[in-house]
This record gives sequence, structure tokens and C-alpha cells, in this order.
Amino acid sequence: MDKETTDTIHPDERKSVYLLPRRIVWKQGRISNEEVLLKERESQISLAAWDDCVMDSTDGQASLLLDFGNEIHGGIRILAWKDSTDRGARVRIRFGESVMEAMSEPGGEGNATNDHARRDIRTEIGMMSMNRIGETGFRFVRIDLEEENASLSLKSIAAVLVYKDAPYLGSFSCSDPLLNRIWDVGAYTVHLNMQEYIWDGIKRDRLVWVGDMHPETLTIRTVFGADASVARSLEFIRKETPLPGWMNGMASYTMWYAIIVHDWFMYTGDLEWLRSQEEYLEGISRQLSECIDEKGKDTVTEGRFLDWPSSDRPDVVDAGVQAIHLLAADSLRKLFMALGKQGPAEECARDMERLACFPADADGSKQAAALLVLAGLRDAEEMNGSVLAEGGAEGMSTFMGYYILTARAMAGDYEGCLACIRDYWGGMLELGATTFWEDFDVKWMEGAASIDRFPKEGETDVHGTYGDYCYKGYRHSLCHGWASGVTPWLTENVLGIRIMEPGCTKLEIKPHLGNLSWAKGTFPTPFGVVHISHKKKKDGSIESKIKAPAGVTVIS
Repeated sequence: MDKETTDTIHPDERKSVYLLPRRIVWKQGRISNEEVLLKERESQISLAAWDDCVMDSTDGQASLLLDFGNEIHGGIRILAWKDSTDRGARVRIRFGESVMEAMSEPGGEGNATNDHARRDIRTEIGMMSMNRIGETGFRFVRIDLEEENASLSLKSIAAVLVYKDAPYLGSFSCSDPLLNRIWDVGAYTVHLNMQEYIWDGIKRDRLVWVGDMHPETLTIRTVFGADASVARSLEFIRKETPLPGWMNGMASYTMWYAIIVHDWFMYTGDLEWLRSQEEYLEGISRQLSECIDEKGKDTVTEGRFLDWPSSDRPDVVDAGVQAIHLLAADSLRKLFMALGKQGPAEECARDMERLACFPADADGSKQAAALLVLAGLRDAEEMNGSVLAEGGAEGMSTFMGYYILTARAMAGDYEGCLACIRDYWGGMLELGATTFWEDFDVKWMEGAASIDRFPKEGETDVHGTYGDYCYKGYRHSLCHGWASGVTPWLTENVLGIRIMEPGCTKLEIKPHLGNLSWAKGTFPTPFGVVHISHKKKKDGSIESKIKAPAGVTVIS
């Protein structure tokens, strides 16, 4: 390779691996020996076809639906020995996060789409070929031989998983296997979205949505530690948003940016990195300060977004954004203190006082109530009794789940939180999820078929039927990083880990087992991994064993 070429190379830090299909869900037409596709074979095509799967369209279209067992990010690779056309047989590939999405046609009632990342592709497969097709989020793949009166001889069809090969440094296990699985699925959901940058969803929204990044960032530090994708994504969105612009066109997302920068600095303790953000942080601080009226009300007009389920309730959005603004002002105040910027820190403190003066009403919304509690604008026990605990998992939000649980924990309702987690995130698992979804309502479970099979007579296709706003039907993402907040919540509250000083130099560890008999796990820090074990004794007290690396002080 010449120097001119090597000088322009942009390395891809991600890894690709091949996965076999786990089962054949469905087939139609003339197909023989399809079981060979489930067997391990060398991933190289050869001259002589042997033990091949043959798709034949002489009596009509031949089709296969494959299940790869788990949601993945990537595409497929088809190894073909022969095609009867001698020019390449026409095939159609449909990727789906559910069985029914893979079986769908674009548009219609199911609202199957093909935007952002192509999931419905027509191409040609020729003889002695190795074909890599697609890059999206999927678990299921339907393959149709659309060439009439033709045959296609296949050696193998493998999924190509494209992911960041980052070790799982954090861990969690307890006496409830369901909670263990929920922690793992939350970690895996973010892992798939943690590519070179942090995406919100691998099927559709492959964008750096900075507000959505906050729960993802909490998951990353809990599971993977100080992964470079966080700082890279924050730098990207900062460069993409020259002031006085709002990040992603939303003022509330600029507020979330300030909160993320604070939380990431508290985790890493990287003062040099923080100084590189200083000028921009001062700019957004002034910009946000100008959006507070004489009564203390937040007045931003562009991008007043809380979460999708709240979008049709302007009073709820107002209350939530008021709280996020105060949280952002507090984050900026602490950052300026760390930077030695006394004047800007004092201005943020005054902004906090102004914002706290305006009465904000949650109006029965769990999302708004939680944020008001976190911002110190409402009492945790009062909000938990009147709003947050009401109806259990009903009214929950995938994006706001972490904040709702955190506010309930502030009220001491740990058993209520664990019950909610089992019902809400466990509800997605009961419906066949292997990653957590863009949105979910426990009411969807009634009469619903799981996403890994065809609905029976009278059952609801949960993927094609539900969803709203920009994610109706099959456009709904079933792998959305913002839904992972349950993972850091379990580590922070059950294991009891709280970062007290920048860089994790001081950690508080106070477990809350609720109705669990034991819990253990690990938490990565810039100094190494902390090992934690808690066991409930007969008298109800908790025996803890903690092993922390040098440089980390633990208080309990």
C-alpha cells in the first residue's frame, strides 16, 4: 500500500464476527436441505457444491425466514455456489427486529420503513460468490428468490455482527435472576449503540442525540468504564452546534449536554478535557441564563422536549424542562467551580435561585414529577406517594425510566422500584425482547404475541400495532440506548455506588437490597475495578465486602 493511501486511511475500531442462524422460522415454495444453514461451515466459497441449500422458483417464489437469536447490529453474508441464470439471480432481503417486521411490506398499516439504514434491499446473487449485504439493526432476516423459474444453491447465510470490542468491566448479579437478565440486556442494548460514536438506535436513528446520551453515558461508565466514544460524541455534537444554536435543534438537549459533561467529568476526573470545553460551557451558560424571565420561568421556545409520551401535554413539558434547566445550571455551577471560574459559578447559582422561584406542576406525569424531585423542586416522598408509585409500571417511559426510579429511590421506595423494574423492563423480555425498546407501555402486553413468532388468531402484533409520533408500527426501534437506564440504576442503588469526588477518588457504597437476599458486582473506575458483595443477614442487617483499588477511598 502506498503512502498516499495510508495517509488517508481512517481506521475502523470496530470488529466484525459471523453468527449462524439459530432456527428457521418459516419457509414457502420449493426449498430443500435448509437445515444445513444452521450448521457451522467454513466461511469460504469453493468450486464444488455439496450439501447445499437450494431455493427454487420454478413453481413460484421461494422464501426463508431466519432467526439469529438476538438483536444485532450489522448485515448478512451469503455464500452462493450456483445460480441458474449465469448472471446473478434477483433476491430480496428484509431485515426485521421482529418476525413481523421482516415479513412486512413498506408503508401500510404496519408502517414498515426503509429510512436512515436500509432494511429492505433488492440485489443479485451470482455463482461462486460471497455477498455482504446491509447494515442495520435486526434479529430476523427474510430472503426471497424473486427471479422467476430459477434456482439458487447456497452454502451458508451468516449474520455479520459489527460491534466495538470493549470488555464488560462492570457486572451485577443478585438473588433475582430476572433482575440479572435485565441488567445484562440494558448493557447489551448500549453496547450495540456504542459504535465509533454513541447512537440512539441501530435500526433507524443512527445519530448522536445528545439528550438521549445521558442514560447511555451512565450505562457506559457502569459497564465499560471511560470509553472514548463518549468524549468523541460530545466533541462531535459541540462542533456541529456553533452558538447560539441549540444541540439537535432542541434547547433541552443543550441542557442535557451540560449535565452529561458534569457527570462524565465526575467519573473521569479529566480536568484537561474539561478545560477544552470551557469556552463552550460559558457560552451555553449565558445563553440559558437569558431564557429565564422575571418570574423565574424557563422561556426557551425552540425544542422544548421532555420525552415522546409527554409531547402532547405542554404543561408537563414546561414543568420537566424547568427542572432540566435547573439541573443544567447546577451542573454548570459545579463545572465552573472545578475550573476555578468563580464569576460564572455565581451566575449559575443565581440562575438556580431564579428558576426555583417559579411554581411548576407535574400534573400527574411521572416524568415531570421525577425531574422536579431530582431538581429539588418537589419533595420525593410526596411525589412518590401521589404520582411516581401510582399504578406501578403504568405511565413509565423508556427514556425517563432512570429518573423515575431515581426519584422513587430518593423517597426510600426501593422495593417499589424493583417491582416496577420487573414489570416494565421484564415486560419487554416477556414479549421476546433481547434489547430494550424506544418506547413501551405495559398495557401493550395484554393479548400480545411475542416478537419472535407469528401472532395466533386473536393475538396482537405488538411491533406493528403500537408506537406513536415518529415511531409508529414497525418504524419503532426495538434497540434504543436511552432505555438502558435500569442498568446503572441497579448498580447505583442495589449495589449502592455513588461517585463523591471527580475521578472516582471517593465512592460512597450504601446498598439497598429491598426484598433481595444478596447482591454482588463490579464497578470500573479510572484506578481499576471495585468489587462489591452484599448479603442480608437473619436480623435484616447487611454484611458487605468491598475491595477497591489504590486511589479509591470508600465510605459507607
